[in-house]
Amino acid sequence: MNALPLWLDVLIAVLILIGAVFALIGSYGLAKLGDFLKRLHGPTKATTLGVGCVLIASMIWFNAQGMLSLHELLITLFLFMTAPVSAHLLIKAAMKMDGSIKPKEPAAKLKQGD
Repeated sequence: MNALPLWLDVLIAVLILIGAVFALIGSYGLAKLGDFLKRLHGPTKATTLGVGCVLIASMIWFNAQGMLSLHELLITLFLFMTAPVSAHLLIKAAMKMDGSIKPKEPAAKLKQGD
């Protein structure tokens, strides 16, 4: 195993810490927020960013060891592409099942229709 330069060790450690903090915040939001729409923001925003930071740190570490690491890059890209789409579909399904959570019409649009 190769010894890494100090700046690279610090970068990897910072990415892992940032990722862990964001994942913790997202998980806490999922568990503690009130309704479905609020709970959906935890995993789709904060946790996605947290897991992305950890995967990027892993990719940097493996590349510094001389091993090409495309698995982490593919996982990160797949995660960042699918999380917003799945959240959008969950919100659309929730709005279809419960019409009371649909947003109200903006005031400017109501005035144009008169």
